[in-house]
Amino acid sequence: MTEEMVDWRLAVSVGAHVAGAGPAVSAGEAAGTVAELREGAARSTPYVKEFTGLDAGELTAPVLVVDRAAWIQANAEGFAQILGPVIEKVTEKKGPPGPVTRAVGARVTGVEVGGMLGFMAGKVLGQFDPFHEPRGRLLLVAPNIVHVERELAVDPHDFRLWVCLHEETHRVQFTAVPWMREHLFAQLLALADSVEPQRFFDDGLKRLVEAVRSGRAGSLVDVFGSPEQKQILDRVTAVMSLLEGHADYVMDGVGPAVIPSVETIRRAFNERRKGVGALDRLLRRLLGLEAKMAQYRDGAGFVRTVVGKIGMADFNAVWATPDNLPTLAEIHDPEAWVVRVHP
Repeated sequence: MTEEMVDWRLAVSVGAHVAGAGPAVSAGEAAGTVAELREGAARSTPYVKEFTGLDAGELTAPVLVVDRAAWIQANAEGFAQILGPVIEKVTEKKGPPGPVTRAVGARVTGVEVGGMLGFMAGKVLGQFDPFHEPRGRLLLVAPNIVHVERELAVDPHDFRLWVCLHEETHRVQFTAVPWMREHLFAQLLALADSVEPQRFFDDGLKRLVEAVRSGRAGSLVDVFGSPEQKQILDRVTAVMSLLEGHADYVMDGVGPAVIPSVETIRRAFNERRKGVGALDRLLRRLLGLEAKMAQYRDGAGFVRTVVGKIGMADFNAVWATPDNLPTLAEIHDPEAWVVRVHP
């Protein structure tokens, strides 16, 4: 069904064109980078286990070192899987489009999705894809890692291990906590059930244009979300803040013992996260990347406060059941979570 609504081949083609190939590297340097990233992911596994107390086992999800085009292809496949239930719900409520509308709409949407993927493909350093069968997969985007380590003028060996620590933590989160994947997918299904096709198609573009013109552009989700959808998205935001903040907390906790220049890397990277230029900042807002930066900050603050108050072992109650996940309000009020889960 999704291929009738989105031309995924066109999306991948447009995305690859927008993203470009990345920095120029020799064949020897490329091979060395791939080998070092694979080694860094393997080295990170025991570090994360010892620091967090979470045991995800080894080789439970493949580690893929990819270029930008392969990252785009992987995410197009992921979007097709995730959007399937949403598109089916829209079709049920609104009815299937005619063949001409379907063909034209699929290409238009393919170009839009491709542009988004192309922009993000130049920014993402790594990603754990939890929805890839059977146990997810870890993607490390080698050209972007090389580009950023050069841009920041940091030690490349230290930086590569630093990135691997963050992404390996995400692998551990989803494989040591097997219900997390199903929980997130359930939220997406709930979002699909809340879709109001007529309102979406009638008002969505108008609200987007007004938001951009007024300078109050939020993410695309904020622009299109109904009140019911925003309640679901609050739950998703709380979970993603926890996951991203936990990964940041782990990389900062493990880093000083194994990465000599970690303080320099963190300081330089925090500056880079702010984005450069008006267009870049606008695109980050529209694609939700600014919200993602807030997730790193707010989630890390939550984890830091809770672990500082009750220790890592009691903090790990957060992974025991979906009921123990923090609400969005608790992300900003960690002591409220402590009182609720550890009365």
